[in-house]
Order: sequence, then C-alpha cells, then structure tokens
Amino acid sequence: MTLLAELSLGSRARVTKVIGVDDVSVRLMEMGLTPGAELLLVGTAPLGDPLELELRGYRLSIRRSEAARVEIESV
Repeated sequence: MTLLAELSLGSRARVTKVIGVDDVSVRLMEMGLTPGAELLLVGTAPLGDPLELELRGYRLSIRRSEAARVEIESV
C-alpha cells in the first residue's frame, strides 16, 4: 500500500482508494480523488505542505495529512 503523501515530486499515480468515511474523505472524493483517477505531483510548498496535484485537467492543493488518506498505485 502506497499513500499519496509518500509520492515523489514529478511522479504519476492512480488513486486506488480513499481511506475513511468522514467529511474529509468525502470532500477529497468530491474534489476528484476517486478510484481510477490519474494524477501528477507537480509541486510542494517550501516546507513540504501542501502538495500541488494535477488531475482531471486542473490543479489541486491538499495538505499532506489529507494526502495520507489516499492510497495510490504507480502508473
């Protein structure tokens, strides 16, 4: 199991699962992080948080703690 929070800069991945059934996990899925979605980690802030992702034709910034709730696989 690999988590989105562990992804290296410039790497591509596919979402396999969003962990949890609370408001945060639902919001992550509403923002496009659904199983099967492909993404690219395009940047991080100077201190490593938040992460900037490119998926579904737009860019999304999420906290590393939120990214730790998204399971991924390499593409």
